[in-house]
Amino acid sequence: MKKLLLFFAISSALFACGSNSNAGLEKAEDAQDAGRLFIRASLDGDYDRAMNYMLKDSMNVMILRKWKDENYDKLSNENKINYKNANILPIKIENVSDSIVSYAYTNTFKRNDTTVLFIIRSNGDWKVDLKKIHRY
Repeated sequence: MKKLLLFFAISSALFACGSNSNAGLEKAEDAQDAGRLFIRASLDGDYDRAMNYMLKDSMNVMILRKWKDENYDKLSNENKINYKNANILPIKIENVSDSIVSYAYTNTFKRNDTTVLFIIRSNGDWKVDLKKIHRY
């Protein structure tokens, strides 16, 4: 029984890692691109795609799942459509260091909802780090 449970635990972990394959996804060329791709996927409600542009650690995965479960999933269909139709409005994109960029933005659906993402270079790729997010 323990072997069976261990098999399912390992299989689930491998499946979770493999389900976020980058096949067919646009690669972020720089920090601004990573931010744009992450934000677009989030506005579209495609959290699996958004995860590909995010630094994958347990805290970031938890934050993204919480956003989806507690925010996006509870939106009305009309609001989901409004977010999908919204354009990203960058406010300020600036280098914090050679490997960290802050990306302040809003969108055309919720213009007064400003968010600042931090995008970091990790293993040569630019990834959103949700642990450092700020909302105004």
